[in-house]
Amino acid sequence: MIQAAQVASKFTLFTHHAKTFPNLVTALRNSMLRTGVFKDEKTAEEQVIQVLNFDIHLVKDFRGRRYIERITECIPVENKNEYTFDHRKEKTLEGKLDKFIDNATHYFTKITDRETYRYVNILEYIDDGYVITNKISDTNLIEMRNNMDDSDIEDFDRFVEEHWQVKVKDGYAGVEPIIKEKTATKTGTTKKRTRKAKAE
Repeated sequence: MIQAAQVASKFTLFTHHAKTFPNLVTALRNSMLRTGVFKDEKTAEEQVIQVLNFDIHLVKDFRGRRYIERITECIPVENKNEYTFDHRKEKTLEGKLDKFIDNATHYFTKITDRETYRYVNILEYIDDGYVITNKISDTNLIEMRNNMDDSDIEDFDRFVEEHWQVKVKDGYAGVEPIIKEKTATKTGTTKKRTRKAKAE
């Protein structure tokens, strides 16, 4: 399933019975390790999170009602190079040693305790209603919009602008914030005017 989702497919749907999102990642990672294809946990986990864009979690309460409890987005964490060459600027052996230890600390942190993903709830069922709790990542907003027809794009753009005050540009041009400014009117009151901000 993971392999099929990585190549030659627009999307992949599957069901699982994990109670939390981290449990879902762990269960799929362990399944991949059991196949014998992967020996390293981190490598197997990275393969899993590449295909887990969204988790739609359904529950059945004690009354027998089935409903969507939350929609969670999986966001891969980029492996950034945090090493420095500041030791070259140090004049003393003690200063150079301190910089070396800083780099060594970054290295061992990456090897032993590196996070491969983070997750956020986009939608949650709270007090008998659905509440939008976090913004969808720019990467997924762009991919979603690029796979919609014109009628869906219009509704999608309106929804994104209303809830997250951003505009998704055509193609892969990115996402830009919408800034609301206050302008003075003739009567002395203020009125909100919306304009598109330049992409950073």
